[in-house]
Amino acid sequence: MAKKVVVGMSGGVDSSVCAMLLKEQGYEVIGATMQIWDSGNPGSEREGSCCGVSAVEDARLVAQKLDIPYYVMNFRDVFKEKVINRFADEYLEGITPNPCIACNRYIKWEALLDRCLEIGADFIATGHYARIIKLPNGRYTIRRSLSDSKDQTYVLYSLTQDQLSRTLMPVGEFDKDVIRKMAQDAGLPVAHKKDSQDICFIEDGDYASFIKQMKGTAGTPGNYVDREGYVLGTHDGTAKFTVGQRKGLGIALGHRSYVCDINTDTGDVTLGTDGDLYKTVLYASDINFLGEESFDEGYVYTAKIRYSQNVTECTVKMTDKDTMKVEFKKPVRAATPGQAVVIYRDDWIAGGGTIIKR
Repeated sequence: MAKKVVVGMSGGVDSSVCAMLLKEQGYEVIGATMQIWDSGNPGSEREGSCCGVSAVEDARLVAQKLDIPYYVMNFRDVFKEKVINRFADEYLEGITPNPCIACNRYIKWEALLDRCLEIGADFIATGHYARIIKLPNGRYTIRRSLSDSKDQTYVLYSLTQDQLSRTLMPVGEFDKDVIRKMAQDAGLPVAHKKDSQDICFIEDGDYASFIKQMKGTAGTPGNYVDREGYVLGTHDGTAKFTVGQRKGLGIALGHRSYVCDINTDTGDVTLGTDGDLYKTVLYASDINFLGEESFDEGYVYTAKIRYSQNVTECTVKMTDKDTMKVEFKKPVRAATPGQAVVIYRDDWIAGGGTIIKR
């Protein structure tokens, strides 16, 4: 009897080809789109949005083409609780969260997997550019995609061993151009659809306005200060800023300035030079181990502190049961509290955590 797999279909080309590949491999494939966000204004939906009205319409058309069952599953309440509210609250705390990591952890896996197991599925599958492997030590981990420019392992580091054991990611074995050609050759209507970008629930990219609308505040008003604490000007809310930011500061100093620190208690936003952003040490908590059960203090790993960054050599040491110190061989730029640091051994994830200070 064929194994049953529910494919999370976003209406894009990657998840569509994922469903096609698994059907070709003999799985009993069911398509499902997660309704997680509704702006209340369908006309404003960006092209390529992963959770809008067009995503459902496109995914349904693909499912019809592939002749597979298709369902829409409502996860709006849990998405609001675990992703949107968390996003706004952390910004108000001076932290810069990564909502895609939270969405993967709490929605695309925790909530979706639980529901799919309830209906008798053996696996869930996604169109991520990553590969799940089982190591000789018996642990599951995520290996970098063959398409290095599209690799998405960074946003998947928080998955558990049980979740990985029940997940399929066939797209990670191919380059993006190959995936698009597969879709075109199969006559899938999304073969040339643009990739989704940015945060799906903030259509205009204005984080501060979104947070103010949700929470009634844009953070603590206060002063811009320099590295010595001298006041340079004033601002009307700390939620408008993130470490490393240069544009949209609302202050002209005659030279390029960058946000180096945010103090939500006093409202101080410290500005400095680009050089002030480079550090060799950071600390992270909320550790999740994938390929390893603990870090090898004598081993030189590589790490990423943001999705688009190249890996940098580092060593890792646990300072207590849930805090790690990551020391880089070369300084890294703008290690930002709230973002993830993901640790790699070779081309697979050893573990990762949330940056708390640098």
